[in-house]
Amino acid sequence: MAQPLTIVRPDWRDAADAPLPAPSRHVMHVLPGFGIGGIQVRLARIINALGPRFRHTILSLNGDVSCRERIDPAAAVTVEQAVPHGNLLARLKVNAGRIHATAPDLLATYNWGAIEWAMANRMRVGARHCHFEDGFGPDEADRPLWRRGALRRVALARTEAVIVPSHSLEAIALQRWRLPESRVLYLPNGIEVDNFRQSAVGAPPFQRGENEIVIGTVAPLRPEKNLGRLLNAFARLDNHATRLVIAGDGSERPMLEAMAQRLGIADRVRFLGAVREPQRVLAFFDVFALSSDTEQMPMTVLEAMAAGLPIAAVEVGDVKHMVAPANRAFVVPRGETTLATALAALVADASRRHALGRINRAHVTAVFPFARMVEAYARLFAGTA
Repeated sequence: MAQPLTIVRPDWRDAADAPLPAPSRHVMHVLPGFGIGGIQVRLARIINALGPRFRHTILSLNGDVSCRERIDPAAAVTVEQAVPHGNLLARLKVNAGRIHATAPDLLATYNWGAIEWAMANRMRVGARHCHFEDGFGPDEADRPLWRRGALRRVALARTEAVIVPSHSLEAIALQRWRLPESRVLYLPNGIEVDNFRQSAVGAPPFQRGENEIVIGTVAPLRPEKNLGRLLNAFARLDNHATRLVIAGDGSERPMLEAMAQRLGIADRVRFLGAVREPQRVLAFFDVFALSSDTEQMPMTVLEAMAAGLPIAAVEVGDVKHMVAPANRAFVVPRGETTLATALAALVADASRRHALGRINRAHVTAVFPFARMVEAYARLFAGTA
């Protein structure tokens, strides 16, 4: 049985300074699903950047493996389905058997949806284990579910580290889940800024008028993203030389399209559907908007900053502290009126939009570099964090 590793808590910014250990350690990743989403896309990018230093087994618990297309075909990665069946005890037994048969150097579980695998490992296997928490679904967006918090405490009691990308989640892990400070690691997301140069993105994916101001967002169309709030805020704008572009797809799309019709803005709202490369749409926005009920450290905000955009957002997770200080006035309390006010101020002032975009790009380049995040993950996977 693998022995737990004592975690030394270095500043994550120093993670790239020390030499890395030998290659080809095997990491088993268990995710609620491996569809296109923030945590899945981030994992794919990290795997691609790490190259042959590690090999990976990825289990999707809902059967969706569509993010597999984001992984370099040359990477040593196996993507499998592991849809759970039976009662809890039966599932724990099956999970433990799967972990034992895979024999990973590290078991990595992600979010609440994979907590039973953390339990199975603690009770039956004892592999090296790290757990990643990135945020909550709509059921936990506004109020804690104490049973889940208690179960997390039990399931993660012997986990080597619980990794969080935001200070908001760090506080929750310490105060609500009562995890030891020595095992809660803050590891923020990073972004490949050079991928978001306008010269690298090609032709625009939508038509825009010559003097049109485009407010845009990139998000899966799910309830917790609350894109209805964004539609209502957009409908409040007096400036009709504006367009709202929503890039993303999901179950909420028919409802949102009908809502745009009811609000009388359907002719100024464009639903693009899913986009593989967000830089292709972000390059043609003037303002990026975020209207979610729950976020922690959204990659879309980092991507928008890398694309040189000002951000108008509701205050969730770490968003207010992710943007450059000059942009923080436009991260507002949750509400349609407050978001509309932030959008209107940016729409009305082109010079301010451009200045904030430049400042945000410089800020994300300096504070959230991709290479630093990748090396921090490499050391975590290798057990030298």
